[in-house]
Amino acid sequence: MSLNHVRPWRNIYRRKSRQIMVGSVPVGGDAPISVQTMTNTPTTDVAATVAQVQAAAEAGADIVRVSVPDEASSKALKEIVRESPVPIVADIHFHYRRGIESAEAGAACLRINPGNIGDEKRVREVIAAARDHGCSMRIGVNAGSLERHLLEKYGEPCPEAMVESGLEHIRILEDNDFHEFKISVKASDVFLSAAAYQGIAEATDKPIHLGITEAGGLTSGTIKSAIGLGNLLWMGIGDTLRVSLSADPVEEVKVGYEILKSLGLRHRGVNIISCPSCARQGFDVIKTVEALEKRLEHIKTPMSLSIIGCVVNGPGEALMTDVGFTGGGAGAGMVYLAGKASHKMGNDRMIDHIVEEVEKKAAELDAAQEAAE
Repeated sequence: MSLNHVRPWRNIYRRKSRQIMVGSVPVGGDAPISVQTMTNTPTTDVAATVAQVQAAAEAGADIVRVSVPDEASSKALKEIVRESPVPIVADIHFHYRRGIESAEAGAACLRINPGNIGDEKRVREVIAAARDHGCSMRIGVNAGSLERHLLEKYGEPCPEAMVESGLEHIRILEDNDFHEFKISVKASDVFLSAAAYQGIAEATDKPIHLGITEAGGLTSGTIKSAIGLGNLLWMGIGDTLRVSLSADPVEEVKVGYEILKSLGLRHRGVNIISCPSCARQGFDVIKTVEALEKRLEHIKTPMSLSIIGCVVNGPGEALMTDVGFTGGGAGAGMVYLAGKASHKMGNDRMIDHIVEEVEKKAAELDAAQEAAE
């Protein structure tokens, strides 16, 4: 029996949206919320870009976006697509021909920005290329590059202007009988983004790509994204997401999953529940968690691990985790398995022992899953 069945206040009722495909990845409908990132290497450096795509995929990225600013990048994209383990989205700005070339190169999706892609005739040409080559598309509205007529109408970037921009472009795609697309309405301001996304979610049933654009560095950008995306996801809005950080793309993937895991919307790898530590701790909690995070990165199986420094909350937290360790006295603590006290373990051997127990539990869960299938 799931926790959501027992505790209905945990339920998130996702907005109903139509489903599209980004390569082999379904987006929208009842599909899991997918996690994206974007490479930051020169696209013309195929080896470096492919390596970054592969690292992101290993971290769990379902989809990776690659910028295509020039013709040389369009040519490089063909090889990148060929070597990528996940669908590739071509990021197109200003030059509509890059969209056509990217479709020909095998991109799974074309991201175009209504504010700078050009007039409707050029958009129609990109639509034709997408249709001919089996690409989906993303309408990427951005507060920083809204169309001039909307800025003149509203005076400044605002939710209404962003929604209107998105709906105008939706009309163009639908007038050309193209329906395989999703939409985003991003801003660097959390309030502006949230309001725009709520507006577009009410105005259309198209799948929604979530993001707080240009969110900042690893710490500040993570916080801003968690607040903005977390609130929208809690309201049931969002079918795929990208956390935009001035950091390694792998970090974007990790943060994206942590946001989804915190809301029970997606599970991958070990969810570590740990205390901030205090004078009562029976071992160095902070160093232990740092070590375990690194040592358990290879675990893809969804499972939980509690690492608590003392007996105030340790036994209670361990009741709800697959594996747990609670600090005690005399240089040892208690190991919990499936919520029950199992055996004592010395602090000096604790990290290696926890890794062994987690790996054993992951293997058991994987075997059970295979048997169920």
